[in-house]
Amino acid sequence: MFRSLRCITLMALLLATLGCAQNYYNVPRESFEKKVRIIGVAPILVDADSDIRLPDKDALVSLVKNTNGKNGRALASLLKEKGGFFSVRPLADDPDKLFSDLFFRRERRDDAGIVYNKYFFKGDSLRDLITKNNLDAVMIVVVSGLTTRDKIFSTNIFSYLESDYNRLIMTAQILDADGMVLWEYPNFRQRHLSFSPLLVLQYPDFDEARANETDKVEVKFKTVPGITRAFDNSTDVNGVKVSRPYNSIFGDMMSVLGPEPDLFGTKKKDQPQQANAKPAEK
Repeated sequence: MFRSLRCITLMALLLATLGCAQNYYNVPRESFEKKVRIIGVAPILVDADSDIRLPDKDALVSLVKNTNGKNGRALASLLKEKGGFFSVRPLADDPDKLFSDLFFRRERRDDAGIVYNKYFFKGDSLRDLITKNNLDAVMIVVVSGLTTRDKIFSTNIFSYLESDYNRLIMTAQILDADGMVLWEYPNFRQRHLSFSPLLVLQYPDFDEARANETDKVEVKFKTVPGITRAFDNSTDVNGVKVSRPYNSIFGDMMSVLGPEPDLFGTKKKDQPQQANAKPAEK
């Protein structure tokens, strides 16, 4: 009897935790799943005119473009594996030209304590991109620079410096041909909001302050060779090497993107044929 009651209690807790599905989309989840069967993944873009303050900015932008190109396929692979789409199509457009064609404006936002760059795209260019590739929607990912207030701790965890730190962030949107944002990252439909930088470009030099016996800690920029080594630190995803900083952000994206879990096998196995998949209309 006691064992039965314990099982019922555990089941109730499971239902309370997972049964009420979280909708991370800007539209009802069911509408998203019906509407977006064929999704395109644009090459990862970089906003070179954003708030990137590294002294050797040109070298950093070139590095980011190169690293974007190496890791874009991994994002498409993860999306295919976890996103629940019928077809995921990586797009082969030139990233620089695509950003120039699509970019309308950038807006620094502070929403619910999350500071990020929100992007707005030209409607006609977006519609052309989606329709010419016979897509229902497209995912657009942008790497940009941003400076925010933060606390960074020393290695001994007993000291920290609160200051403004320049960083690279990665944002993403899934948009349809009408320009509607169906999903976005950072995602504000999470129960616990979080948004990690792709890479912090500055650090407090606690060691120098300690060596000079001063309480004044200088904030310094990382070097391009150091940033290169950070990006080159890779892991394996589906047989493909992926930069760890990129993979960390990809993982955050995938955690708020995907089909509703079918805990009890009650959902219908609806696997459409490609001929029946409806592309975005002009």
